Amino acid sequence: MTEDIRAAVAAERRAQAELLSGLTAEQWHAPSLCEGWTVKHVVAHTTLPFRASGTRVVLEILRSAGRFNHASDRMARKDARLPASDLLNALKKNIDHPWTPPGGGPAGALSHDVIHGLDITVALGLDRRVPHDRLRIVLDGMKPANVRYFGADLDGKRLEATDLDWTFGEGEPVRGLAQDLLLLVCGRTLPAGRLS
Repeated sequence: MTEDIRAAVAAERRAQAELLSGLTAEQWHAPSLCEGWTVKHVVAHTTLPFRASGTRVVLEILRSAGRFNHASDRMARKDARLPASDLLNALKKNIDHPWTPPGGGPAGALSHDVIHGLDITVALGLDRRVPHDRLRIVLDGMKPANVRYFGADLDGKRLEATDLDWTFGEGEPVRGLAQDLLLLVCGRTLPAGRLS
């Protein structure tokens, strides 16, 4: 199972590298679904594990008094000053990199790549669908703790995917593509018209 997930991570990174290769300079500087981040900030964040030493990350977290999100934001803003080509090359050279988030394992790495990939494609209005086998791994890992972590307000809502057999929560139905519902779980604000 672990090897299958690692293969899914590599496939997702490969697809994202291909997509990013076709973006214009304007698209690299366009807003993503991550509040306050452009597409370039997101790619700086997702490629950080390939470019930065563990020492740098630990020092940045200490500098942020243990607040990982604060450190992550500062590192993304600093690294977004790099040329887009450098960030893209970091991704291309690390398709098979074994990085996993602390405590997340390979499924956590896949979640990281899929969610941030959607932060880019949905914000840019690109019609990219994450393959269902990858999406299923990510969705199966979503728990109430994720909702709390991301600060999503899903009280009284039952998320119902229209393209996969997947539901989350209880209450008034909110229907849409599974990948859009995943973004809701992660506290993202979606463009109008994507949900019913």
